[in-house]
Amino acid sequence: MAVLNLSFAACGFLGIYHLGAVRAFLRHGDRLVESLRACAGASAGALVAAVMITAPDKLEDCEDFTYRFAASVRRQRFGAVTPGFNFMLTLREGMEEILPADAHSLASERLHVSITHSKSGKNLVVSRFTSREELIQALLASSFVPVYAGLKPVDFRGQKWIDGGFTDSLPILPVGRTITVSPFTGLQDVCPVHMGRFNTQLKLANMNVMFSMENIKRLNQALFPPSSRGMKSFYEEGFSDAVRFLKRESWMS
Repeated sequence: MAVLNLSFAACGFLGIYHLGAVRAFLRHGDRLVESLRACAGASAGALVAAVMITAPDKLEDCEDFTYRFAASVRRQRFGAVTPGFNFMLTLREGMEEILPADAHSLASERLHVSITHSKSGKNLVVSRFTSREELIQALLASSFVPVYAGLKPVDFRGQKWIDGGFTDSLPILPVGRTITVSPFTGLQDVCPVHMGRFNTQLKLANMNVMFSMENIKRLNQALFPPSSRGMKSFYEEGFSDAVRFLKRESWMS
């Protein structure tokens, strides 16, 4: 089997869709997992990629954290932007809980994190990490949406960075085939099936998405998480879309 990579799209709280897809890959995609060279992502996609590379055994903890985090944002009067709510601290606590002590060693050259320079707006994909703390800073930078997540961009290697989803929301790696995963209907390998009448494609920071009411609604849910039941249905959708992909490629195990 050729060299395979996985790339997970930036998508905020719809990262729960990615976790459903990862669950399907780990349960039914032995051939894919055995040939997996690297994982990439931006924002929530980078967080899921980090779990896939460094702590696949902690997937359940990651799911629990995502449901708790979404519930804590829903409880705030104005969601994540409510004064006094520390979005980035909550996210860091989740990483501290889930990433193993040697996460940076496991991630080096196998995890590719998309980040955006706050001044120049240039994209950088980081794949070497000298410490666990540096890995956490890269993941925090990749997830930092200005104003929504706070006012100060994230320090990483002496410079200021923001969400990688602004400039490359679905990194494609140079070696091998990159399998793309996205909760937005579009041209990705694993994504929801388009049911609407319109077939207009938009390119959003390297991701091809369908221009549809459903996708517009999902963009809103990425920042303002749906109910627990809604989150669960996104998780199940990610699982079944990934299974459909594995069957299409004849990789089901």
